[in-house]
Amino acid sequence: MAFPERFSDLPEYAFPRLRALLDHHQPGGTPLAMTIGEPKHPVPALVGEVLAQTLDGFGVYPPNDGTPELLAAISGWIGRRYGVEMPVSRLMNLNGTREGLFNTLIALCPETKDGQRPVVLIPNPFYQVYAVATLALNAEPVYVNATAANGFLPDYRSLPADVLNRVAVAYVCSPANPQGAIASRDYLADLLDLAEKHDFTVFCDECYSEIWREAPPPGLLEVAAAKGADPERVVVFNSLSKRSNVPGIRSGFVAAGPKSMGHIRRLRSYSGAPVPLPLQRVSERLWSDETHVAENLRLYQDKFRDAAEIFSGHQGVSLPQGGFFLWMPVEDGEQAALDLWQKTGVRVLPGAYLAREAQGHNPGKGYIRVALVAPADETKRGLTQIRDCLYG
Repeated sequence: MAFPERFSDLPEYAFPRLRALLDHHQPGGTPLAMTIGEPKHPVPALVGEVLAQTLDGFGVYPPNDGTPELLAAISGWIGRRYGVEMPVSRLMNLNGTREGLFNTLIALCPETKDGQRPVVLIPNPFYQVYAVATLALNAEPVYVNATAANGFLPDYRSLPADVLNRVAVAYVCSPANPQGAIASRDYLADLLDLAEKHDFTVFCDECYSEIWREAPPPGLLEVAAAKGADPERVVVFNSLSKRSNVPGIRSGFVAAGPKSMGHIRRLRSYSGAPVPLPLQRVSERLWSDETHVAENLRLYQDKFRDAAEIFSGHQGVSLPQGGFFLWMPVEDGEQAALDLWQKTGVRVLPGAYLAREAQGHNPGKGYIRVALVAPADETKRGLTQIRDCLYG
């Protein structure tokens, strides 16, 4: 069976590409993976406690949209974090944000926009599910380069009117993966104005919102509420994976306007994979607890301070505003990743694997992405080896 033509420009996923680049070479030292964004800090103790109390929940089908208690916990967190009153009717539990980022586009993207093929705007580099969802719908992906020149955030307003008039959905990630840039209140407000003018919806991926260096990032829900924006313009995704160090639980949420949420829930009732009930009970507790989140943030901020000290005086190397990746400039990302592996055993991801050719170049080509997820001593060792190998 032939692969569908609409996926013809989809390259192999980043990590198989990395294995093909590195695995036939011997590491030059003790291997250290700084590639994938899989949190390695301790799982909160309450996870085991709640699971032990709710194991019988695996014997029933879980609520598709989330238990009332879980949705109330998410609503409460949104209220504390952003000062926004969010009715539970506008929330749905997700099996991780990746599911939501894919299926919500299917639920909300029209087959045509003004009688033409709809456009989906994607920051470049980006989380790859944005592109796969777009191509699955046979919509047109428009990759907009997010570079140092524009603060690593896509300038969607710079696009021509004939493109903007066909836009159905614009993805944005803040803090951005991989660059760590934070969308300011002004940036988000301007994006909502653009969405209103050209009649599209903003999908904001905020799964790194609780990891930051200096100040907590603003959220699209609070900006939209302050502006009195149409709630149907706004869809927000978040997850427990990063804030609570539980990527294996696969639990997140989507928040949307009433009409949009009706469409999202209707599709989910046929195609979704609801989170098992015991894990929903765990999620309820995690969204209600901030003690473990504060400790998690402290550990990342300690690593940021280590990185600042290690790369002090090295021009071009800067720390992110949020998230847990370093987006490090090099002459060529693939060659830098290969050199590091062969000389030190440190494994990083070439930035080009997270981007597409757009506006004449691949904006990730001159970067590597380095994940600060390992324990502090290992992270410090890896960063020191990167400095000595690539910037010494």
